[in-house]
Amino acid sequence: MSPAIAAKEGGRQRRAGSHQHYLDVRSEAPPSLALCEDGLPGGEAEALLSPPERGTRGCRAELGSILLLLVLYVLQGIPLGLAGSVPLILQSKSASYTDQAFFSFVFWPFSLKLLWAPLVDAVYLRGFGRRKSWLVPTQYILGLFMIYMSTQVDVLLGDGQGRGPDVVALTVTFFLFEFLAATQDIAVDGWALTMLSRENVGYASTCNSVGQTAGYFLGNVLFLALESPSFCNKYLRFQPQPHGIVTLSDFLFFWGAVFLITTTLVALLKKENKELTPTKEETKGITDTYRLLFSIIKMPAVLTFCLLILTAKVGFSAADAVTGLKLVEEGVPKEHLALLAVPMVPLQIILPLIISKYTAGPQPLNTFYKAMPFRLLLGLEFAFLVWWTPKVRHEGGFPVYYYAVVLLSYALHQITLYSMYVAIMAFNAKVSDPLIGGTYMTLLNTVSNLGGNWPSTVALWLVDPLTVKECAGVQEQTCGTTLAAELCTKAGGSCVTTLDGYYVESVICVILGFGWWLLLGPKFKKLQDEGQSSWKCKRTN
Repeated sequence: MSPAIAAKEGGRQRRAGSHQHYLDVRSEAPPSLALCEDGLPGGEAEALLSPPERGTRGCRAELGSILLLLVLYVLQGIPLGLAGSVPLILQSKSASYTDQAFFSFVFWPFSLKLLWAPLVDAVYLRGFGRRKSWLVPTQYILGLFMIYMSTQVDVLLGDGQGRGPDVVALTVTFFLFEFLAATQDIAVDGWALTMLSRENVGYASTCNSVGQTAGYFLGNVLFLALESPSFCNKYLRFQPQPHGIVTLSDFLFFWGAVFLITTTLVALLKKENKELTPTKEETKGITDTYRLLFSIIKMPAVLTFCLLILTAKVGFSAADAVTGLKLVEEGVPKEHLALLAVPMVPLQIILPLIISKYTAGPQPLNTFYKAMPFRLLLGLEFAFLVWWTPKVRHEGGFPVYYYAVVLLSYALHQITLYSMYVAIMAFNAKVSDPLIGGTYMTLLNTVSNLGGNWPSTVALWLVDPLTVKECAGVQEQTCGTTLAAELCTKAGGSCVTTLDGYYVESVICVILGFGWWLLLGPKFKKLQDEGQSSWKCKRTN
């Protein structure tokens, strides 16, 4: 699945309208304590940050704050979109799938932000503001980092004249890039809860989903289109040129400047709501929060959920992680693949609204269980789509009906994907202990995201080892390793793929997926029948 089309379950997709990815680790005790088996305290963000009573304020009165949140979430989507475009660029430069697997670690920081979120919540400069203490320096660093990257990224991507992409350097660079973006996300999510009044705080989730989707579109779809010579020559130019309107270097420099300007304006003009700022230092709460997370995960019901959800998405890994790259390998222009995300946007907005009607009841995991076999079968359909692609290709590209089939396939995939995702989100909200809801739900969502990240990385890594090639034109030569392939080429032969590892992997993933569905799926569904006491922490007044 192309990064431009499949919402990353460890990245973009975690943002389906929830603004509760926020950890409050104040050291002050709430009215009651949460004890998870071993008597560890925890606090609920909303309860601790409850503002004093004030008059009702309409959204127009806080329009400036709402627009600021929207801008901040748009900026947050830019790094996600740019990172999602790099695998397609690497694929067009014939990078190996082992390299793609290594680069996929770039998408992990948003799923792992729980590890440093308590620090961002608890340590700050009181005079500057709790959220601005992290938001401003992080965005300044992001801006400067993007400007510096603009001077190096062309070298890292290779010149196409014998020097290939430096995948290790690209991965390290973009990992730091995404780490900073994830840190900015923590600060913005926390500020969203206090920037708006209680009656308008619901707009934060709207800003979140709309802003980040727009930012991802700008950083991925728009960039890939403007970077493509063929797209620009066909639709945007009168005289053809051998390069696109922008390069990755240009794009990074422009958005780096935007980050610096926006951050300066926020630092100078926007003040935090002082009446919601705690009165005591919160560094003590860091240790408490980490201990609380550990105590939650030790609860039998939570531990069972974590183990099952970490393995539930193995069956989708080949389809989700490899299909889009295979289509690029077979000649589908990466900008065309990215543009297919445009008609998916309305579907992605409507689907959660429709699916939520079926997951709002006491058994949301039934929807997850029912959608799973259809999503697994779509994995086989994607494999067929990749096999069919070179057979319909002609000199001018691909026929319109081919793109219609691809679009329909992705639309069906989105329906099954969102059915499972909304079901998991609904279940996590249902079982999360309200007393420590922010911490609890963030933990469950983090584990769910990791359940999608690690299979994708493994799936990418296994494509090359599972692929069988032979040296055509030269006897007694093989293509089993890179060195053997070079020897084959030097001897006048060429390596020909006799069995593509993607197809092998697709079949294996579907078998494993149906095995999970039949053997572990019923046990997963039974978790929703557990009593509330199995999920709630013990309380003492």
